[in-house]
Amino acid sequence: MERKVTVETEAGGGAHARKPRKDAARNRAALLAAADDLFARCASPEDVTMSDVAAAAGVGKGTLFRAFGDRTALIRALYAARLEPLERAVAEGPPPLGPGTPPLERVPALLDAVLCFKFDHRHLALALEGTGGDSPYRAEHYERWHALLRSALADLLDPPDADFTAHALLAAVRADLVEYVAGTHGTGREELRARLGEFVRRVLGTAGGT
Repeated sequence: MERKVTVETEAGGGAHARKPRKDAARNRAALLAAADDLFARCASPEDVTMSDVAAAAGVGKGTLFRAFGDRTALIRALYAARLEPLERAVAEGPPPLGPGTPPLERVPALLDAVLCFKFDHRHLALALEGTGGDSPYRAEHYERWHALLRSALADLLDPPDADFTAHALLAAVRADLVEYVAGTHGTGREELRARLGEFVRRVLGTAGGT
């Protein structure tokens, strides 16, 4: 009997220990959803505060800070969650995004995918580009995309040229440029894609010697 009581107590303790983890996961999902909605509807990414996110998710600010630490970490976590399907397609998907695609096909496809993502998540992307400290080019997400493009361009260009061309092409899909062209000039998503596609084709036509 004594052993039975002990086992039941341990089982109860284990169940009790798991509850906070479930609550934390639920709170994290609610906070990400709230932040996503706020960034989608805001006039400027700077308008979205930690207090706004906590209130929209129906939790206290302490819960928000325990889940993410600070605003930068929240933005990065939300961006990573929304970008995950694209990153999976790039890492292991079929052509034209996936590995093994010839560079003249893959580079335009990668840039088009990044443009579409940033157009659809402009304020979130703007907020993320603002987390790079003294330079947005030092942000982790930028370094990953640059390395990917540089690698894809390596079959067409010498290493220094591939490195610079990757930077130049990424400049065309910066979130602040996308926001300016779309917001100030009213350029639509498909028109912007067409213009980017033509620009990339000209660059790669020269790079490929065609």
